Amino acid sequence: MNKFFDRFYNYKGFGPAINSRLPDQETLDFYKGRLPERLIEYWKEYGFCGWGDGIFWLVNPSEYHDILQTWLQGTEFAKREEQGIDSYYVIGRSAFGDLIVWGNTSGQSIDINSNFGMIFPTDYSEKLKERGEERTVDLFFATMSKNSLDEKDVDEKLLFERACKKLGPLEFTEMYAFVPALALGGTNKLENLKKVKVIEHLNFLADLGEKRVMADIVAMSNELHQK
Repeated sequence: MNKFFDRFYNYKGFGPAINSRLPDQETLDFYKGRLPERLIEYWKEYGFCGWGDGIFWLVNPSEYHDILQTWLQGTEFAKREEQGIDSYYVIGRSAFGDLIVWGNTSGQSIDINSNFGMIFPTDYSEKLKERGEERTVDLFFATMSKNSLDEKDVDEKLLFERACKKLGPLEFTEMYAFVPALALGGTNKLENLKKVKVIEHLNFLADLGEKRVMADIVAMSNELHQK
């Protein structure tokens, strides 16, 4: 375990892994060259699994391919894929269905907040070139925080630990969802959370309305500094 993953596992308190499913050789072979070798090493060692009692999940990108295409449809990212500029893969998700997306030329460049229908881009192309894939993956894990993966209720209080206590821990195929969905007028309260099947619910949320692509804050900051 290198110092970056040790920070994630021990210092940040994400370890140990739970509900692990080891990838088969066909999956490993398919993603070799498509995703960073460091990430694939973690798949081999820990499998697709939950971390931090299930607040974060490393996932098999193939299981999220179709749902990712639905979320990106009609956006600049779909155009980038069509033009061969980038290819996107879901590499992780939160307990509440937020998707973490890796681009093979842009790094960990998209976060999808499924509850609010928001897509947050951050183009790390230059940093990926400077750091390389290995160090970029190292920093992805080392800088991860539980609070950033959590959801807040209407009173700005974190929900994950309370949801876990009330509803029980998540299984591999489950997530915590607001019922009714926030896009349908639901409220982000503990009593409105239920355990649901993750893929089915993400498809449901993707069909509720127009996705909003938010500003790339990093790119805007870089442009300002160049002026």
